[in-house]
Amino acid sequence: MSIELPKHAQQQAIASIERYFRENMDEPIGNMPSGALLNFFLAEIGPSIYNRAVADVQENLQARLQELDYEVGKEEFSYWTAKRAGRR
Repeated sequence: MSIELPKHAQQQAIASIERYFRENMDEPIGNMPSGALLNFFLAEIGPSIYNRAVADVQENLQARLQELDYEVGKEEFSYWTAKRAGRR
């Protein structure tokens, strides 16, 4: 699976890489090397980030589904229990 950024996000990421090199490294980096570095990160590290995000979403959805069970679930076969409680 190849992770691709929308054109605008890719341009912003490349500009950010260039700025990072300008401000933090001894040598600046050009546009093409920045794009190549971004593509490397997307191919090499992107799937790990993607998988972590998917796992986070799954955990969140599981928690929400459990809440839903409490909110909309009804106790089954409770007629006799309710009737007994009403006699007291």
